[in-house]
Amino acid sequence: MIMKKVLLVLFLFATVAIQAQDNSEFKKETIEFIKLTGSGAAFDDAISQIGSMMVSEANKEAYQKEANATLDGLYDKLADLYMTEFTQSEIKELVAFYHTDLGKKLAEKQLSLTQKLTKPNPKGHDVRSNLGHGITRNRSKI
Repeated sequence: MIMKKVLLVLFLFATVAIQAQDNSEFKKETIEFIKLTGSGAAFDDAISQIGSMMVSEANKEAYQKEANATLDGLYDKLADLYMTEFTQSEIKELVAFYHTDLGKKLAEKQLSLTQKLTKPNPKGHDVRSNLGHGITRNRSKI
């Protein structure tokens, strides 16, 4: 009877250890995917922009160090979010895609495309306000 309990406990520990190892690998792959999408570059750009506009020259190095230290936690939280929406197999496929020439091009262009969408055009309108007006107009027709 005692032997059965010992074996059961050992089995449970082994199962938990294997699952933790699988989740750890899954998280590493998910963080790699997030970085491959260009998010890492976007975070770096944001940190640099904030630093250049809001931090004195004397404090820039300390700011940069502190800001970069927060990225690991941010990647960890983003990975948790992605892991609820995608399987490990899907993440592996996405990582493989972002290693292709087309995936690299998408990652490179994604940030600039997003920035273009949020910048006002020369006439003073941006895509978001145009979309908002279109939705409001069409809602009255429903």
